[in-house]
Amino acid sequence: MEQRGIELVSAGERYGRPRDLLFLWTGTTMGIFTLVYGTTIVAGLGLSFPQALAAIVLGNLLSFPLVGLTSLQGPATGTSTMAVSRAAYGPKGARVLSLFGWLNMVGFEAGGMVLITFAALALLQQAGVTNQSLGLKVGVILVAAVIQLVLPLIGHAAVMKAQKYFTLVFVVLFGLMAILVGPKVNLSGGSGADFPMFTVAVALVMSAGGLSWGPLGGDYSRYLPASASKKAIFSYATLGGFIPYVLLMTLGAAVATAVKGNGDPISGLPGALPSWFVVPYLLLAIVSLFAVNTTDLYSSGLNLQAAGIKVKRWLAVVADLVICVIITYIAVTSDSFNSMLNNFLSLLIIWLAPWAGVYITDWLRRRGRYDAQALFATEGPGQIRWPAIIAQVVGMAAAALWINSTVFVGPLSAATGGTDFSIFAGFLVAGAVYAALDRRPASVPVLEGAS
Repeated sequence: MEQRGIELVSAGERYGRPRDLLFLWTGTTMGIFTLVYGTTIVAGLGLSFPQALAAIVLGNLLSFPLVGLTSLQGPATGTSTMAVSRAAYGPKGARVLSLFGWLNMVGFEAGGMVLITFAALALLQQAGVTNQSLGLKVGVILVAAVIQLVLPLIGHAAVMKAQKYFTLVFVVLFGLMAILVGPKVNLSGGSGADFPMFTVAVALVMSAGGLSWGPLGGDYSRYLPASASKKAIFSYATLGGFIPYVLLMTLGAAVATAVKGNGDPISGLPGALPSWFVVPYLLLAIVSLFAVNTTDLYSSGLNLQAAGIKVKRWLAVVADLVICVIITYIAVTSDSFNSMLNNFLSLLIIWLAPWAGVYITDWLRRRGRYDAQALFATEGPGQIRWPAIIAQVVGMAAAALWINSTVFVGPLSAATGGTDFSIFAGFLVAGAVYAALDRRPASVPVLEGAS
């Protein structure tokens, strides 16, 4: 079991190759959740298939390079992404952002656990268990939680190796699913949506994709040698998420043209499949969701530590899972899961886009060079860096002005017919404000042995 949390990884403990990130991110992102995002764009937002394809390619092209960029700091510092963000916000100033990052992961973990439970119950129904009492549902949730705990609890090496095998299995099964669904899709159907709704779709793709995965980049690259190729790290981390998201979201959008009005991954999507493939599909859904949650659960523990909470990594993983079990129970016993998921995704943008703007601007200003030891300083100047805090708040306000979500519609979005430019506004405004307010030298000394 890995004992290290966000503590620095020394040069002697580094291992792996940049291409390992390709399998890590492919195994993580090649899941049923990704398929659901594609169906939502067509079935939920009303885009035609060509519009959906354009939104999928554009949204992922704009967002997944963030995962590649945040993966670069892992080898240079030897710690997680949210710990590295202390360079901009200060060791204490970054705590709130790390807490947001933890909530981000917990939300996705809970969503995954809910779908795992629904898929397991559907599988039991296929086996003839039709009397699905509350006790059975609770039992399924608890069994799923125990299984989910294993890989994140063991740690980094186990997660990296498991995702490689998940990737190989998922490529085969999702490829078979595409072949089976292909004859039923109607790529020319539907009247399509207007431009404001297209921007909402792009925002959904970005927030569900590279933008939400960005805060995890360094968590998995930090064990790579400091001398590892930056070009290879960026390329493998970016493509590992970009390619599966484009392919599976496109498949989801195509499936939505065949299963009208119901993009639910458990009760709706199997309707487009031959009856003999329903059971393999449900098994695929369960395993792929476990794979996604493995990455989320491992990183959520690191984010909790980066938030300043002094807890061992394994204990943080267990605590996160307990919270997820509670949320899963509430969601499974209600009828509001889909709306809960959509609301969660729509509000991520408010803090994530400004954080990305500050983080990338800080990285550019310091030319990728960090004093890793200073990230863990508990005393002295710079514990709270106000330029980044102010930029974050202003960026969040800018994102809120342009957001179009099921929970809240910003005044500028409402004034332009529902156009959603929240990500671009939050990212650009926060980055510009931070660049204008930050008066430190443009670079800092490189930690000995870092690249």
